Parts: sequence; C-alpha cells; structure tokens
Amino acid sequence: MKAINLLVKPASGNCNMNCDYCFYCDEANKRTNYSYGMMDISTLRNVIRRTLLHAEGAYSIAFQGGEPTLSGIGFFEEVIRLIKQYNKNNCAIHIAMQTNGSLIDDKWCRFIKDNNILMGLSVDGTRDINDRYRHISSSNQSAYDRVLAASSLFDKYGVDYNILTVVHRYTALNIREIYKQYRNRNWHYLQFINCLDPLGEIRGQKEYSLTPDVYGKFLLDLFDLWYEDNRNNTAPYIRQFENYIGILLGYIPESCEQRGTCSSNYVIEADGSVFPCDFYAIDEYKLGNLCTDRLADIDERRSKLRFIERSKYLPSKCRECKWLRLCKGGCYRSRFSDSFAADSGNIHGLNYYCDSYQYFFENAIDRLEEIANKLVNRK
Repeated sequence: MKAINLLVKPASGNCNMNCDYCFYCDEANKRTNYSYGMMDISTLRNVIRRTLLHAEGAYSIAFQGGEPTLSGIGFFEEVIRLIKQYNKNNCAIHIAMQTNGSLIDDKWCRFIKDNNILMGLSVDGTRDINDRYRHISSSNQSAYDRVLAASSLFDKYGVDYNILTVVHRYTALNIREIYKQYRNRNWHYLQFINCLDPLGEIRGQKEYSLTPDVYGKFLLDLFDLWYEDNRNNTAPYIRQFENYIGILLGYIPESCEQRGTCSSNYVIEADGSVFPCDFYAIDEYKLGNLCTDRLADIDERRSKLRFIERSKYLPSKCRECKWLRLCKGGCYRSRFSDSFAADSGNIHGLNYYCDSYQYFFENAIDRLEEIANKLVNRK
C-alpha cells in the first residue's frame, strides 16, 4: 500500500465562469465526452472506497473543476461521511478544494471550517487584469468582486486558503502591481501557475499566451519583491521560491513541476473515469474507471503507457546544464512536442521556458543560496 493523491472533478468541466485561457475546456473539446456530468453518490462511494482502502499513511483528496461547489454542500457532506467510513487504515486525511469563489457564502464557510478543508481561491491580480479573461456566466458582475467577497468570508470564519494566480501575459507584465495589492490584502499564501496554450497547437499564438521572454522577467520581478520582504521577515509563502530553496537544502519539492518527473496521481472525472494528470485528461490517456476497475489495473495501465517513465528523459542540453539541479527539466507538458497522443512517439524537447529559467537562476541564485544558508545556520 502507499500514500494516495486524488484530484476529483465532481462537476466535471462544468463551471459558472468562462475563462478564456481555461486549459480544461481545451482538453474537454479534444475528447469524446466534453462533460461527464455531475458525480452521483454511488460514483463518489466507489471512488473513495476503492482508493482509501488501499492507502497507507496519508490520503489526499482535492476537488477541482470546472467549479466543484456546483456539486453543493450535500455532496461534500457525503465526502466527509464516506472518508470516515472507509478510513480503515487510519490514514492522515488531507482535503482541499479549488474554487472561483462565486458561490461561497456563510453556510459554505462554516462547513469548510468545521471540516478543515484547505481552500484555493482563484484570482488573476487586479480587477482589470482578472476580469480581462475571467467572466461570470450570464452576469455582468465583476468576477474580481466575487473573489474579494469570498476572501472576506474566508477571513471572517478563519478558513485556511491559498491564492492561486494563473500567469498569463498580462499578469506577468504587471506582477509588481499585483504583488503589492496582494500584500495590502494580507494574502500570505500564493501560488503562481503558468498559463497553458492549447494542446497540440503552436505555443505563443494567443493574446494571453505566456512567452519565454515575458515569463523570465516575471520570475525575476516577483523574486526581487519577495526577496526584499524576506529580508524584513514579511514575505508571503510563494511555493515556487520556497521549493527552490528546499532543493538547495536537499529536500524533494512538493510540486511535480519542480521535481521534473510526473507523479502517480489519480485525476478522477465525474463518472469515475481516471486519468494520470490534470493536463492529460483526454481519451488517449484514460486509465480506467473506479466504478468498474481495480486500482491495481488502473496502475498497470499507467505503467503500460510509460506515463511516468517518459518524463524522466531529458535531452543532452538539459543533462549538461548547470541549472538542472534546480530546474529538473520542468513540467513535461512544457517539454513535449508534435502530437499529444499517448502512442505518438512524440519528441522530447527542451522545456519551452528553458531560457526563462536560465535567466532567472543567473540573476537569483546568489540570493536563493543566501536564504538557504541562513536557514541552515538557524538550526
């Protein structure tokens, strides 16, 4: 048995917001079933029973979408009940949910707080930048205003939450203003996730596309701001920088992107279908279904696809690079080229953001090592 990590989409890709850059909408358009509907309780029971009974030590279940709160509080009350019922191995349970905040109210906050659910709240910077690509369906209301309302409610009820920001072209170009606004709002836990171009298309062609030159400058601009706050002991937690420092200290980063290899995760759609990664939830990568298949058979299918093994390959330029110890090659989704089909024999290339990382490390390494050394000396 092993620790098990699930990413569950109880509302499939269904959402009450339209985000122009949504990678999951792109994936849904590239598979037979655009939406798997809403997860019913029978499917939920199969998902939890067939995974939790095989878990040992730790069991992590995160809910994402689409928008998972569309499933309603009653669905999540059943999640809590089933976890208690099937946790026969006394695993440490970790529950998380990513939301756009549009449906969060007092009732949701009381439930979230009572059940120790870690929340992720999606926001892309300032009002103008956020609302440029994020729109509430069938409403003229600002998506940004709904985020602020959800954040205020989380603060009121003492809910633990992170801010998740998609780094597209305009968040990257305006990160100094965004960082200062986040700091003024006392948002202390931040994640910045690269915007993905559509699968199988030439990168950098969309208005929102994050190009290597823009991304490299973004990383350094953000780090400059964070480093100054770190010197004053007022820096927020930014996962990417914390992971780089952890690597320098000999720790394994929590982010698979920063480990450079794919992980043995289970992305579960609303009908119980299982995929190996949120970035590859398409027909070619379907591993099985937890309503009909054993976990062992799903794992065997993953092995046959060589999903994890392929991510371990790096071209010679990567293997010879002095920054490999920190970069690790990055996310596989940013490395592969040509076709996205599982059996395509696609070419494993350099990371699309290779120049970005080199630019960042060249300018930040002394300060990263300085912080790492200070942590060592405090022990």
